[in-house]
Amino acid sequence: MGKPLIYEILEKPASSSVIGICSLIWWLIQKRGIGYADVGLSYEAAVDGGQYWRIITSAFSHISVVHLVFNMSALWSLGVVEQLGQIGLGVEYYLHYTLVLVVLSGLLVLGFYHMMIQRFKVEYFRRVTAVGYSCVVFGWMTILAAKQPSSKLNIFGVLSLPISFAPFESLIFTSIMVPQASFIGHLSGIIVGYSIAWGLIHGMNNYWAITMLGWIALVFVLSLKRTGSMELSFIEIEPVTDPSLPSVGVVAPRNGRTLQMDVLPGRRVADIV
Repeated sequence: MGKPLIYEILEKPASSSVIGICSLIWWLIQKRGIGYADVGLSYEAAVDGGQYWRIITSAFSHISVVHLVFNMSALWSLGVVEQLGQIGLGVEYYLHYTLVLVVLSGLLVLGFYHMMIQRFKVEYFRRVTAVGYSCVVFGWMTILAAKQPSSKLNIFGVLSLPISFAPFESLIFTSIMVPQASFIGHLSGIIVGYSIAWGLIHGMNNYWAITMLGWIALVFVLSLKRTGSMELSFIEIEPVTDPSLPSVGVVAPRNGRTLQMDVLPGRRVADIV
């Protein structure tokens, strides 16, 4: 018999917390009828609309229960990283670089979208809306594959994959199980994961993690306020335009919400990551 669940949770506190948070958010999404466009990451909303908070909300949001179960099952298996303090990993390492993976993989997704839109003129990627924790999951698969290639990744408790090939095997498996799975999202996680594993991104400690978290919180709140996505009466953002210059535009409604989502043409395409 294996260990009781409570002992495994205590051995993987960070992974268990993330699984609890993602599961709670999924429940709230289902209960309140929230859709991809409300929490997902798209170039149109984040870059054109300034809704930078979506980099965070999209990572922890799942619409499909199959998508949630797949990601959380893989994340639970990857929680072994928290128990590998003897090779330089451990709980602190896991927390520090989870923060890095969430932010950088989201930014890299937007970077790929930007390249496809501006360089190759593929407007489809302007409205693709991505949700899910897969960027981070694939990032940790990659880090573990580089740091501990003898490990195995268990998915759903029945599928065991050699960790050295897990990122690419999981990409194929996810594409079969979840047809809308995002290749760009998974690739972004793999790229950031290799950058961390190979030391291209390094030096994270408690000071830098707290500093980074503070900046993330500040940008998150200010972008919510600026885009009218949430009423924050205690924050005032002063306009930077010259009031002496003439301006032409649509006057925002009194409740402070913008018209951006209503005036943008075309339908959004859901992209699961």
